[in-house]
Amino acid sequence: MRHAQRMINSLYPGEIASLIESLPPAKREIVWEFVAPELEGDVLIELNEDVRSGLISGMDAEELIAVTEGMEVDDLADLIGDLPEKLNQQVLHSMDAQDRERLSTVMRFEQDSAGGLMNLDAVTVRPDVTLEVVLRYLRMRGELPERTDRLFVVNRQDKYLGSLDITQLLIADVERTVGDVMEAESEGIAPETPAHEVAKLFAERDLVSAAVVDADGKLLGRITVDDVVDVIREEADHSVMSMAGLHEELDMFASVRASARSRALWLGVNLATAFVAANVVGLFEATIEKIVALAVLMPIVASMGGIAGSQTLVLIVRGLALGQVGDANARWLLVREIAVAALNGAVIATLVGTAAALWFGQWAVGAIVFAALMINLFAAALAGVGVPLVMRRLGIDPALGGSVVLTTVTDVVGFASLLGLGTLFLT
Repeated sequence: MRHAQRMINSLYPGEIASLIESLPPAKREIVWEFVAPELEGDVLIELNEDVRSGLISGMDAEELIAVTEGMEVDDLADLIGDLPEKLNQQVLHSMDAQDRERLSTVMRFEQDSAGGLMNLDAVTVRPDVTLEVVLRYLRMRGELPERTDRLFVVNRQDKYLGSLDITQLLIADVERTVGDVMEAESEGIAPETPAHEVAKLFAERDLVSAAVVDADGKLLGRITVDDVVDVIREEADHSVMSMAGLHEELDMFASVRASARSRALWLGVNLATAFVAANVVGLFEATIEKIVALAVLMPIVASMGGIAGSQTLVLIVRGLALGQVGDANARWLLVREIAVAALNGAVIATLVGTAAALWFGQWAVGAIVFAALMINLFAAALAGVGVPLVMRRLGIDPALGGSVVLTTVTDVVGFASLLGLGTLFLT
């Protein structure tokens, strides 16, 4: 048991969190008991919301207050939202006035914004002091916040002016002033900036840290790359899980009831759309009775449209997430996807149509399958581009349920085109 405890506490907090999330609930409690008290806060922050809430519910007030002591302000702001309201007040009362003010500053902003991500430990210097003075100041401090790659330059009113790279501080002539060597073009980030936009800025500018600056130009704090990596991971989880109508914070080992409840909504939506497709098929019941070949070929037409549409949908959703798709280029993308559908459709529809004609001994059946496939692939291209754009315009996450809408479109169009053409030309 002691050996297991030593092994667990030798891991990084993120590794311990990953281990806990990979275990069923009963075993999680055993591992959690092994975690050293000084690591509990860091581990809790790394856990997803469902797992974290489960562990917090089993901790007493004294233990939770102890966990919050010494935590960075941005991490504490994330954790405090999961604590019971009564305990929140106890945590706040256990903090000194300065820490309460710092926490209040961070909690003014949405959790998934630059203000919610920032920490207030930025080291600032004035532009008129020499680098020698800055070096003496840093030695007198004795330590720097983690992941400090730059100091932030402000005037006497704390207005942000730029940043001083640590490398420049070390290699430049110590007689030069901060203003001489600072990066004045180093722009700050507004606290209201969405987290995914912050991640994009860090990726484009290869940043390790960045200043957060309010509308008046005053420095509020800094964002570091470790927080941005968490955002990128959450965005990736969101993209994957939302395609199935699931929440990215869903516990892999949640109870059967909780798992069923979380999946029920989009299963219900999908059921409703399936009835729409079934109703379309029902309109052509007489045709299917006469021409059984159409019933055999229906899944091929519908599935090819669904696959083609899903490929387009994923590309557009990804482009929207990366800021590469907008109103300016949407029409060009739509034309491109239609051209791709035409090219692929011509090849696939010819193969399927020929196979169908030889299979059932009727070239008319092959021609109808060819036409139905072409129609459905065109519809798939239109829906693959149009559905996410319309959903975004309506304020709905395009990744959430977009595949359900797309599948409905391709199923309905595929069935209607195949059976409709069959009714017109084969009956």
